[in-house]
Amino acid sequence: MAKVENYNLASDKRGAAWDALLYVPVVLVLASYAAKTWYSGDQTMAYVLVFLATFIFLIGANRILGTRLMLLPKSPRGLELQKKSVAVTVNGGERVELVKDLRYFPDYAGKSFGLVGMDLSGKKRQFVFHRGQFMQESDFKDVRSHLSVYK
Repeated sequence: MAKVENYNLASDKRGAAWDALLYVPVVLVLASYAAKTWYSGDQTMAYVLVFLATFIFLIGANRILGTRLMLLPKSPRGLELQKKSVAVTVNGGERVELVKDLRYFPDYAGKSFGLVGMDLSGKKRQFVFHRGQFMQESDFKDVRSHLSVYK
């Protein structure tokens, strides 16, 4: 990889819809069962169910708003591959260059991957990228093949 390769990312509305179909019913079922157990007299179980509903809600909101729709300030907007580093441009305009301990984590289904590494200030950063964020399927495959050296 002698040259710098840039990839601009777009929001993945289709993936966000699938994630919403996954997380919303789970949170609703947990919350409704928590309300049922609260009024039936088993408040201890209701606390556990409310905790689980809140926890899964926060995970789903972060996944949908952060990685799929890219609305949060730390959401990745662009990816720049260089010979010895990877730079990620985030939504807030900051450019994060991962230069040390760079690791690439592909998923088994081939639909997303994660990047973890240290930036120039020594802070550990991690990012998740989905196939639907890339403009073309070939871009996603190219990025995965270039990043496979960091496994």
